[in-house]
Amino acid sequence: MYLQFYINDNGDKVYTTKKESPLGTPTQSAHPARFSPDDKYSRQRVFLKKRFGLLPTQKPPPKY
Repeated sequence: MYLQFYINDNGDKVYTTKKESPLGTPTQSAHPARFSPDDKYSRQRVFLKKRFGLLPTQKPPPKY
């Protein structure tokens, strides 16, 4: 029995253990995907972040 969720009419997440919502739509898993230290796509992710200026070193320093 895993924790599931569905989106209600107000756009809120409703958590349940059932496989279907009251409207009959399938629920989604509330657990994140498994983490793998063997990251096959890290090169592409870093390339895209560098291209669009999203790396932490490309942002202005934080103001304290």
